[in-house]
Amino acid sequence: MDSTTTKSVLEVMHLSAGYGEVLILNDVCLQVAEGEMVAVIGPNGAGKSTLMKANVGLVRPRSGRVLFMGEDIAGLPPEQVVARGICYVPQADNVFPSLTVQENLEMGAYLVRRGLQERLDRAFALFPELAARRRERAGRLSGGQRQMLALARAVVLEPRLLLLDEPSAGLAPRMVELVFAKVREINAAGVPVLMVEQNAREALKLAHRAYVLAMGQNRLEGPADELLTSEEVARVYLGE
Repeated sequence: MDSTTTKSVLEVMHLSAGYGEVLILNDVCLQVAEGEMVAVIGPNGAGKSTLMKANVGLVRPRSGRVLFMGEDIAGLPPEQVVARGICYVPQADNVFPSLTVQENLEMGAYLVRRGLQERLDRAFALFPELAARRRERAGRLSGGQRQMLALARAVVLEPRLLLLDEPSAGLAPRMVELVFAKVREINAAGVPVLMVEQNAREALKLAHRAYVLAMGQNRLEGPADELLTSEEVARVYLGE
């Protein structure tokens, strides 16, 4: 997919952000086009999760712009970002363990109640493993099932952009494969995806394009398949 010939959904322009006196991101730029899946990889401490949080209002940028559908949303509170159609699935604590699977999905649709049953039906069709457990409390699910529930809850909101922070973290290999397959399905249905992922090899296999962050700055960017075969990426980031 050529992002230069399609409309941009998200443009991060010269973004700097951090916590207290500590600067984590410094002049970071990236772009996600319509229908595109973009991966962000890099070593621990590179600023990947901070980038995601800055995009959704959980970290206030110190400088730079975050354009979503052409509107600058940098610094907006998270509820206003979500209301515009951005769904963020964090790495941890991404479900309500005391609620059932179906109640979790209903919580995901709190901003848009119309057509709730149709939304639930589509989510359960995409995640049939959850349909069989709709009355079960989320806290009783496996780690992979909870991650799928977090994805399904985002789908219920019919996002205009999906942000995923380490969707494979802590999962068994079989569940990693299943979760990535679901992410591919969601993207194939037309939802743009920006994904931070520590499993760099699998992320590059999945994405159309990718960015490599190092020490809070852009290090490399390009088509994911080219980065996957890059000697520098293989040596520094894939452990080869």
